[in-house]
Amino acid sequence: MIRSEVLKSIVPVLDGRLVVCNIGLPSQELHLLHDQPSTFYMLGTMGLASSIGLGLALAQPDKVVAIDGDGSVLTNLATLATIANNVCDNFVLLIIDNGSYGSTGDQPTYAGRKTSLAAVATACGCAHVIECDAAETADVLRHALESDRMTVIVCKCESGNIPVPVIEIPPVVIRDRFMAAVKSRAAS
Repeated sequence: MIRSEVLKSIVPVLDGRLVVCNIGLPSQELHLLHDQPSTFYMLGTMGLASSIGLGLALAQPDKVVAIDGDGSVLTNLATLATIANNVCDNFVLLIIDNGSYGSTGDQPTYAGRKTSLAAVATACGCAHVIECDAAETADVLRHALESDRMTVIVCKCESGNIPVPVIEIPPVVIRDRFMAAVKSRAAS
């Protein structure tokens, strides 16, 4: 399975949830597959989807799923130490590890070589880290959300991209509709 197939498999699990999605093709693919106001599509700032997701989880009680990539997490390894030291049981980080920088031409990452992001997360102190095959991701994510336990999931998948259009929604509109979705939950 490639990243877009993993995303397609988890759409039912993400439906109606607060989601922060990694920059580039992951955001474009998720937008194409299942656009919802409660998804914050990263259009800039590589390496910060996991940090933004954690901050959102710390600031409110609803569950948050941050979808990040191996290249982005490698760009900001400090995010794993921050997550480990700020335990937030309504937060799940899903790292889709395809061993490449998918949005820029599938150049290999070190996660596709010797570096294990699951081992790095564990070494940083993350207490609940699961590495899974792509086909298991939807079940692993569903279980993590049901467990009420902060979880880092490293989904191993194949490198590859599908053709997707750019997201035509202006960044300010993405922000505003996402903030409205968060506020509507707080009001409930």
